[in-house]
Amino acid sequence: MPPDKYSSGTIPHDDHDRELLDNVHPPTWRNPQPADKYTLVVLGAGTAGLVAAHAAAALGAKVAIIERNLLGGDSLNVGCVPSKTIIRTARLYAEMRNAENYGAQVPGDIRVDFPAVMERMRRVRARISRNDSARRLISAGVDVYFGEARFTGPNAVAVEGKTLRFKKALIATGARSVTPSVPGLVEAGYLTNENVFDLTDRPPCLLVIGGGPLGCELAQAFCRLGSKTIIAHDEPLFLPKEERDAAQLVSDAFARDGIEIRLNTTAVNVRVEGKQKLVDLVNDDNKSTVAVDEILTEIGRAPNVEGLNLEAAGVEYDAHIGIRVNDFLQTTNSRIYAAGDACLEHKFTHTADASARIAVQNALFLGRKKLSALTIPWCTYTDPEVAHVGLYARQAREKDIPVKTFTVPMHDVDRAIADGEEEGFVKIHVRESTDKILGATVVARHAGEMINEISLAIVSGIGLSTLARVIHAYPTQAGAIKMAADAYNRTRLTPARKWLSTRWLRW
Repeated sequence: MPPDKYSSGTIPHDDHDRELLDNVHPPTWRNPQPADKYTLVVLGAGTAGLVAAHAAAALGAKVAIIERNLLGGDSLNVGCVPSKTIIRTARLYAEMRNAENYGAQVPGDIRVDFPAVMERMRRVRARISRNDSARRLISAGVDVYFGEARFTGPNAVAVEGKTLRFKKALIATGARSVTPSVPGLVEAGYLTNENVFDLTDRPPCLLVIGGGPLGCELAQAFCRLGSKTIIAHDEPLFLPKEERDAAQLVSDAFARDGIEIRLNTTAVNVRVEGKQKLVDLVNDDNKSTVAVDEILTEIGRAPNVEGLNLEAAGVEYDAHIGIRVNDFLQTTNSRIYAAGDACLEHKFTHTADASARIAVQNALFLGRKKLSALTIPWCTYTDPEVAHVGLYARQAREKDIPVKTFTVPMHDVDRAIADGEEEGFVKIHVRESTDKILGATVVARHAGEMINEISLAIVSGIGLSTLARVIHAYPTQAGAIKMAADAYNRTRLTPARKWLSTRWLRW
């Protein structure tokens, strides 16, 4: 979303967008007069910035927060909230078309009301924006400033002609979509997560460039909402960081949904003819051209570090990696910390939240909490979902850690069979000869919910054998985790133990 998207006179779509603006960038807002000195000045009011501001204020600090655009950042406005909202509606349409598999009749006339889908998204986003509102910040005792922030020295930042002096500062400016360097793309026009949710008319044909998490999620959603969808990815499988069998299941699901899949394929040129965009695609030595109405790009994210005058503050940064921080999230200026997408490799909302809490504790209370100590799960919200936590088996092998894997296919899980959601698996890696959980991958309809149990086990040092003793409500898809734990316990029954058991029982 461009920084001046709503402040430049763009008319909101409807009352929902007006409510959103009233909450996250009130049109008549006037910045307050600065305090003599702030305990903490936060640059950026996305997830990391908001969490830090609320946490510091609750502890009694004098806090200011600066946002150049919309409170709530990407997660609320152009990320998690809008994407998951339309994904839910898209799933409903897919289930209607698949009604016969559930013993029901397919509705006679399934017509996608795309404007209604997007109106619901705006309604949900506006409702959730109340949690991130300027009013809520003010009631928490935070001074809220809108405008471009620039450091003027090692302990001061300027915004809209006012100087805010601080004891400590937190850079939480987030990240933005990277634009592919494809000739003709900019001239033809393209979509990213920053403007795709502005659509009110469904694109008849959509090309998605990029097979990362967001590209995969939106490709499937738009296909299910009725767009002819093509996805082009320059690697052999989607979700390149995930287990190969997990990525293959996503690819299979895309094929069933009717997405045209182009792997090992690169977009090399875009041109406009009439109302359509012609995109040249190259796969090995084969060149083809597709005609589409819209192009959605998702090839990664770049940290927002430009324009902050970080040099004046003595803060080192890299345009690609972001703010340079140590394990305590401290920058090269000991007064200034960073959190969230501006400095982290894992650019997730929940990671931004966790890093902000570490930064506040370390900055204000001389804490020594380490970023490296975090156990970070994540999930791609395709159907089926792909969730992961901890080490992959390949990473364990690279570290010379002996690993044993226990896998339970979802088609062996009673509730998954009853739900008609048999695609996927639960795969748990343990250190060989122990029950210590090193990592796990879950591919299932509710993988994002299921991974949390395994994350808790890793953080708490709970071994896989203990999970076997946890009574799970029956029937649930999370029962697959207990089945994996039971499989581990069966390996503990060595021939000697089995012989002793047999002798005892027959005595």
